[in-house]
Amino acid sequence: MKHMSLQEIAAACGGTYHGSPELASREVSSVVIDSRKVEKDSLFIAIKGARVDGHTFIPQVMENGALCSVSGQDLGDVPYPYIQVASCTQALKDIAEHYRRSLDIKVVGISGSVGKTSTKEMIASVLSQKFNVLKTEGNFNNEIGLPLTVFNLREEHEIAVLEMGISGFGEMTRLAKIARPDICVLTNIGTAHLENLGSRDGVLKAKTEMFDYMNPNGTIILNGDDDKLREFTPQNGITPVYFGLDPSCPFHANHIVSRGLKGTDAEFITPKSRFQAHINIPGSHMVSNALAGVAVGYALGMSDEQIARGVEVNAPIQGRSNLIETGKYTVIDDCYNANPASVKASLDVLSCADTRTAAILGDMFELGEHSEKMHYDTGAHAADAGIDVLVCIGRLSADTARGAQETAQKKGLSMKVVHYASKEEFFGQADSLLKERDTILVKASHAMEFSRIVDWLQH
Repeated sequence: MKHMSLQEIAAACGGTYHGSPELASREVSSVVIDSRKVEKDSLFIAIKGARVDGHTFIPQVMENGALCSVSGQDLGDVPYPYIQVASCTQALKDIAEHYRRSLDIKVVGISGSVGKTSTKEMIASVLSQKFNVLKTEGNFNNEIGLPLTVFNLREEHEIAVLEMGISGFGEMTRLAKIARPDICVLTNIGTAHLENLGSRDGVLKAKTEMFDYMNPNGTIILNGDDDKLREFTPQNGITPVYFGLDPSCPFHANHIVSRGLKGTDAEFITPKSRFQAHINIPGSHMVSNALAGVAVGYALGMSDEQIARGVEVNAPIQGRSNLIETGKYTVIDDCYNANPASVKASLDVLSCADTRTAAILGDMFELGEHSEKMHYDTGAHAADAGIDVLVCIGRLSADTARGAQETAQKKGLSMKVVHYASKEEFFGQADSLLKERDTILVKASHAMEFSRIVDWLQH
């Protein structure tokens, strides 16, 4: 990582340096919170988690080559340097903010209720055709993960594509203060995290906190198909750029042709040009994700050829609309997370299959007081989409099953709907429910651990 000395780090996080004055000018090689990732001259920040307190690993990491530790405790007379702070979690964020400011690099910040990760992947794929890009990996999009991603930035990187996930008010402000995005992208304003945010207006307020700490003269890119975003006027005076299927958006698409599970062809229109590209990942929502990538590439001066190539080489990642051919089934692994809008979009993708279709759906969390209706409506959507077999797992998903059953009965649809309290119950009955050559969607909130179902289907 770029040069950062211990005395500089102590000043950045308001900490007190304890140790040899000669070592204070030494520079760290990396910043980590996982003791297993310590290397020579690392800075180890001792985060106290729900199960493990990082302070217990300080002696070990110092023996293993760390240059210094950040501690929320007075360690007394120890034979190694440490920086004492009031809060290690806050220190992590403060040091990351300082490090970000030291880098001459563009940052693209991405948020929204649905599609953050798939849009992040698309934008990174597009930008990688011209720039050296670092992107958020896995679920490193919160107040711990974002700083760790920032610490992975090196001087050779030209652009960082950072996913920013929140569940409450004030979180986006803290994330944006670290990231200082030059380009802000919002995918949509949906119904995720209503338990904390109350309504879509609350979601809008929380997500648009990102603009408060974006760099001056930056670019705001919004989904023009979303009613809340289309009506929103940023307070910082920056006029948003819109992408969407609506032809009035400066970035939109024509001649959209679904190729089923093989993706989508489309013509992309920019303010100055138009070009064709194929999207490999199935689902109509991927056209919107691609348009976001087109708009960001355009904002950073990329050519149509570069942007089109980035759209076409973008590939799914594990747990995100990842198509798996097991030899027995075709599995759509979309089990990383779920909310009503994303589940309905995935059901629409499943309905494009030319085989018998089965959806294995689990509970969706943090939906607030309307959770029962949202699960019910999701089940009704599965019936309307023509899904052949619906397997619902979990306490909340009983409402999903009820919505599917009542809708199918009302419309005279021959749909098989079952509900199980647990994954184990499903495993015991799966062979009688699923048939060879079925195309199977697996989707639920992350805490449901549906990756176990994906693994089971592959064996």
